[in-house]
Amino acid sequence: MTKSLQSEDKIIVGKVGAARGLDGTLRIIPLTDFEGRFDGLEKIFVGGKLFNVEEVKHISGQLFIKFAGVDSREDARALTNKFLTVDRADAAPLDDGEYYTFDIIGCEVFDDVKRLGTVTNVLKTGSNDVFEVDGKLLIPALKTLVRSIDIAAKRIDVDSNAY
Repeated sequence: MTKSLQSEDKIIVGKVGAARGLDGTLRIIPLTDFEGRFDGLEKIFVGGKLFNVEEVKHISGQLFIKFAGVDSREDARALTNKFLTVDRADAAPLDDGEYYTFDIIGCEVFDDVKRLGTVTNVLKTGSNDVFEVDGKLLIPALKTLVRSIDIAAKRIDVDSNAY
């Protein structure tokens, strides 16, 4: 999960990189925390157009996909830098207390007294995520600091000691 630009019904899961070889295979830059998301994939939207997936390969830690109808290096280049999206209904399931980054971004953050701003990014630190609020305030996403998250209301309540 990452800072993303998707519509309400689609979510971004990757970005097309450079062509690999001459057969139209493309390197994919995953933009998801779910590493297995692409394994077994049959269809995906690329730049808003639906493509059938012929093959998914993992080579030296990199992801490559061959799409049906993309059969040359030139065809592949036409897709470079386009986003890969899936229907929101096809998003990987989450456990209780887990949230998609794209749902957190845009939430308004409040402490005990006032509105602090809007989450503009979620930083992945390894130990815990950090909410970036209006590009200037950083709030660790820890249970001891984040009191509640209401995705439907686009609201996050934090302890005033969170920042």
